[in-house]
Amino acid sequence: MIRIFIAEDQRMLLSALGSLLGMEEDMEVIGQAVNGREALEAILKLKPDVCLMDIEMPVLSGLDVAGELAKKNALTKVIILTTFARPGYFERAVKSGVHGYLLKDGEIRELADAIRKCMAGKRVFSPELMFDAIREENPLTEREQQILRLAALGKTTKAITEELYLSSGTVRNYISDIIHKLGANNRTEAASIAEEKGWI
Repeated sequence: MIRIFIAEDQRMLLSALGSLLGMEEDMEVIGQAVNGREALEAILKLKPDVCLMDIEMPVLSGLDVAGELAKKNALTKVIILTTFARPGYFERAVKSGVHGYLLKDGEIRELADAIRKCMAGKRVFSPELMFDAIREENPLTEREQQILRLAALGKTTKAITEELYLSSGTVRNYISDIIHKLGANNRTEAASIAEEKGWI
């Protein structure tokens, strides 16, 4: 029996996915969550075989949760379900070691098949998402993404320097480079552009 956990902030979709997958003879839904923090805590406790994870969730995003699970060497296989065909999201998902990255508008039969393939050790990605990822690569380095994520949260240069143990001059240089790369006028606009493209 494949033990499944579902993390999705749209309660109606969460309920529908749980009911439909529960009808599969070889699958059992053992838990659900509507935000990333709940999902992470429950997955570490319940240790499901597979977690279906929405990207856009409150508190922690699906990609944040996938990254945390990878750091902790959790054995749960993560399949990202998304309505967003954004190249940066796909790139981050692959780096987080997810086993699947699928669009939400697929059929439940396709999703069940993808879960079985992941359990057999394969990785399953929607072709549409892969083509979008090839089209536009993230121009920001990992450090620049890290700094811009903190700036997007409204953190000051001083707060960023303290969190990342960098000098204020170094952080200012990074932010200047980020703004230049993204063709933005300031850090707020840069964060907005990067979020829209899924680069942070």
